[in-house]
Amino acid sequence: MTYYLGIDAGGSHCRSRLVDAQGAVLGMGETGPANARIGMDKLYEVLLEVTRQATDAAGLTDADLASVHAGFGIAGISRPGIRDTIQQLDFPFASEIFETDGVIANLGAHRGCDGATLILGTGSVAQIRVNGIDFAIGGYGFPISDEGSGAALGLSAVRHALRALDGRSARTALGLAVADRFGQSVPKAIEWMDRAVPRDYAAIAPLVMEFAETGDSVARSIVEDAAQHVERFIETIFERGAPRCALVGGIGPRMKNWLRARTVEKLCDPKGDPLDGALQLAGFKHPTAA
Repeated sequence: MTYYLGIDAGGSHCRSRLVDAQGAVLGMGETGPANARIGMDKLYEVLLEVTRQATDAAGLTDADLASVHAGFGIAGISRPGIRDTIQQLDFPFASEIFETDGVIANLGAHRGCDGATLILGTGSVAQIRVNGIDFAIGGYGFPISDEGSGAALGLSAVRHALRALDGRSARTALGLAVADRFGQSVPKAIEWMDRAVPRDYAAIAPLVMEFAETGDSVARSIVEDAAQHVERFIETIFERGAPRCALVGGIGPRMKNWLRARTVEKLCDPKGDPLDGALQLAGFKHPTAA
């Protein structure tokens, strides 16, 4: 038997899917964050755990792992030295291929054909394939990049809450709700900030979207600013030659409602998800691939 394992390792969670040569799903898994920021030892541990969940669900033994071809999409793998270090890790598979989470998202969205994917999750990045060549726009990391992302929305909300607490801006419902997370205390907010990571800021994003959708003036301004960054992302994607673009990620569907109609008209629905892309990376050939 030949098996294919796809793993999507991102800033907020890590997921796996195991299929046979016909594409039947045999097992799945999910754990916490698995990007390059968590450290190589921890990353290796999480990747093995999410693999074990899928293979256990499929009833595979350790000996069966030698028949598994694995494709990994890992956030942050493009940082200097990370890919080389990961490739030196000891995995039990027949083969392993490593790419960024953006590459597998784009592969899955367009079944490996030319196209682009704008990923709006914890972070943000545009992944593009033109004439079979892959490249990215943005995605340099929080806080210097990740415009329009969940982490960026959360950061703006925390800034507003702190300004509202010391009287520099109006105390809208959003600011009060965010400040409540810190007991309306600036010192507690600073203490939280000292240890906060991107996913902690991204956890506030649904609150921002909720208040924006119900008319909170500050929440609306935050989301409208993020939407402008998303608009420019999409414009650049087509300027760079992409024939189509899909908007994906946890923030993507809700952000779509804040884009101009002419921008939304340019977008297409993804044909598959990042795990489909990871499986393609591993060597699985989808029967409906163009």
